[in-house]
Amino acid sequence: MSAADIVSMNIDAANLGSIGRMRPHILTPLFAGSRDLDGIGPRIQKLLKRLLAPHSQDDDAKIVDLLLHFPSSLIDRSARPTISQAVPGELATIEVTVGEHRAPPRGQRRIPYRVTCSDDSGSLELVFFHARPDYLQKLLPAGETRIVSGRLEDYGGRLQMPHPDHVVKLSELDELPLLEPVYPLTAGLSGKVVRKAIAQALVRMPDMPEWQDAAWVTKNNWSPFSKTISMAHAPQSDTDLLASAPTRQRIAYDELLANQLALALVRARLRKVPGRATEGTGKLRQKILVALPFTLTPSQNFVLDEIGADMAEPMRMLRLLQGDVGSGKTIVALLAIASAVEAGRQAALMAPTELLARQHLKTLTPLCEAAGIRIALLTGREKGKQREHILSSLESGDLDLLVGTHALFQEGVEFSDLGLAVIDEQHRFGVHQRLALQAKSGTGGTDILVMTATPIPRTLLLTHYGDMEVSKLLEKPAGRQPIATRAMPVERLGEIMERLGSAIEGGAQVYWVCPLVEDSDMLDVTAAEERHATLKKRFGDKIGLVHGQMPGVEKDAVMQAFSGGDISILVATTVIEVGVDVPNATIMVIEHAERFGLAQLHQLRGRVGRGTDKSACILLYKPPLTDTARARLNALRKTEDGFLIAEEDLKLRGGGEVLGTRQSGMPEFKIASLPRDTELLAAARDDAKLILSRDPDLTGDRSEALRTLLYLFERDEAIRLLKAG
Repeated sequence: MSAADIVSMNIDAANLGSIGRMRPHILTPLFAGSRDLDGIGPRIQKLLKRLLAPHSQDDDAKIVDLLLHFPSSLIDRSARPTISQAVPGELATIEVTVGEHRAPPRGQRRIPYRVTCSDDSGSLELVFFHARPDYLQKLLPAGETRIVSGRLEDYGGRLQMPHPDHVVKLSELDELPLLEPVYPLTAGLSGKVVRKAIAQALVRMPDMPEWQDAAWVTKNNWSPFSKTISMAHAPQSDTDLLASAPTRQRIAYDELLANQLALALVRARLRKVPGRATEGTGKLRQKILVALPFTLTPSQNFVLDEIGADMAEPMRMLRLLQGDVGSGKTIVALLAIASAVEAGRQAALMAPTELLARQHLKTLTPLCEAAGIRIALLTGREKGKQREHILSSLESGDLDLLVGTHALFQEGVEFSDLGLAVIDEQHRFGVHQRLALQAKSGTGGTDILVMTATPIPRTLLLTHYGDMEVSKLLEKPAGRQPIATRAMPVERLGEIMERLGSAIEGGAQVYWVCPLVEDSDMLDVTAAEERHATLKKRFGDKIGLVHGQMPGVEKDAVMQAFSGGDISILVATTVIEVGVDVPNATIMVIEHAERFGLAQLHQLRGRVGRGTDKSACILLYKPPLTDTARARLNALRKTEDGFLIAEEDLKLRGGGEVLGTRQSGMPEFKIASLPRDTELLAAARDDAKLILSRDPDLTGDRSEALRTLLYLFERDEAIRLLKAG
């Protein structure tokens, strides 16, 4: 049986009962593709996919994607002045008589095509660049009356309307949108095409059953779902575009309720999935503790108790371990692994990059040897007889712990009895990958511990990890020094180099992080290779370079040289963001820091301050800074508390960007937004709990409508995916 078959079997094993049925028939028209609409050919289809569903596995955007694509602004065309009353710079809708057409001289396409129009009060010139004369003569026949709408300009004392937005006959005046919604677009896609597609989508909208509690709907003065969608696409004023508008609040709450209900269902079903109690003797853990050069923090001991209690239960553990940079998550993971090995089972530790996997191997091997835990590494680099030996030992049970990358869930990797799977930097993995690793258990019941050094704000824990138990490491190991953080303009580069020279002479080691590997014509950013060359001229052979495009052997050699002190300055891309541990490195320079996200800057800064010496982080930026970039750098200067930084990052960037949900397969929100809708989220969470406390199998009066809600917001797939953690 293949890993894919086992994954499918595991999904079915956590049967969701009536929730797992086919999509309700009422939603069929909403899940048709955009190609079903008039005027949507292959080119427009591709553009709509890019705009509305760029991360979907489907080849086409769906009708429901169009319906949930709300306008961002409003054009008011209700002003109906005469030509003499018209004001340059404003929008106007004017009734005119079409006069003379003046085409540009042959071969002079830079000169515009002009159409003179008039009314009883004056004249107006319509201006068209790169025009098609035959089209314009048909659109604007000389001597006839037309309604034109667009923005006016004053050109040399003449009133002009360049490229009118609308030109209609008097008999078609009712078709002219006097209040015209404006939608977010993508390159190559016009607002007219999107409006036309959405108008067709609205015609297909069925009357939905009411899934919300009647008293809650009345309290908030909300309209039924289908009417609300129509109202959202026909705003009557700018206040209708606000997130606080009843239309937006209603749909945001629907989306959040679907999310919270899905999470609650997953959590309930996971508690019913059979697992196996894993209780260790404590002998191997004690050997590891003796070998450690430090004692555990109170947080580490508390979290270990939580994990131990979970593993001892006869159901699968699914726990998220949050710990700021340097808080000691890896040791906690190893002690949990030791419990699994003590119970006669195996463990896996999966890292997102080969560099981090090898760092884990280096850190864990001495401790595993002290405890008698048999450890090996499996990445894409292990080949031939070496790989065969590892796989054979794994399947026979002669290997206790396998550390690796995505190679761990490939075909041919079979465990004898996988008791615990630890996934490091979990936000970098897709949930399908986590399912595949969990499916590697030879006898079933694998416990899952996922770890992140990116602290997650509480609101995002509720929306994305509501099916997990959560543990936090709140302290850093004793002896860690605070990191002095400074933001400096790139113009002071020479001064920084001079100070680095003095620090290196005193034995310091330095990380120098750049955003790109090579020079880019698109971004004015110093590339890692260029900076490496510049620093080498200044400091000689004590400079190293590492980036993700290098062969693994070369990266290892450079990192070994840096770790051993043979290299004083390591120029790198963000490949060193997580996991790299060189306690002697005390200075971090981040070039073009304004281009990094706040959480990423915090992760990079965490590469220093890992020893007992004072450390510094220099944020080099190129002025002028945007308000957001300035806020990021200021936040980093003010605190080293990753949880405070995570909250600030959420405010600045939004939930999807903070968690990397676009890469990980987690459900995205189309209308709801965090932290803006935190109050709605709390209400939705309470509502979901109440629904399932009264009707755990969704068989009551609201059940059909609630199933429709789950499928509408595509949480039927989220239910299956989120079981992976």
